[in-house]
Amino acid sequence: MARVAIVMGSDSDLAVMAKAIGVLKEFGISPEVSVASAHRTPDKVAQFARNAADNGIQVIIAGAGMAAALPGVIAAHTTLPVIGVPLSGSALHGTDALYAMVQMPPGIPVATVGIDAATNAGLLAVAVLALNDAELAERLCDYRAQMAARVEKCSEELQERL
Repeated sequence: MARVAIVMGSDSDLAVMAKAIGVLKEFGISPEVSVASAHRTPDKVAQFARNAADNGIQVIIAGAGMAAALPGVIAAHTTLPVIGVPLSGSALHGTDALYAMVQMPPGIPVATVGIDAATNAGLLAVAVLALNDAELAERLCDYRAQMAARVEKCSEELQERL
């Protein structure tokens, strides 16, 4: 059973949202992935959000561009954590979606990562799940240690070239 759901408004969003899918799979989490539109399929979105917790979902990642209604609509129908990924496929290059997500009205929060930052959305979902999963928490610590080691190695190699 999936613990994380990834929802996007269009299959054209998959190129960006695949980064979150990849991160989750790297941590052994197989997400539920679907396309649903806050504007074109509002009943589907509401039903998904209302039933997500009963279906074993613990965190929802929602990618949206332009008006970015999808994460907010999902958050309005569930108390699960919702992580919004503002997508850049607009004339304003995602700043419109970013502003829409971070300016949610009081009481209905959407955690928001940077524009097209689906990798960070996946990592944030892992961190939320790791609160109640010691093995996952250890793997997240190892992931961060490996990142730090790569930075140190790059620094050493740079010093050798200078």
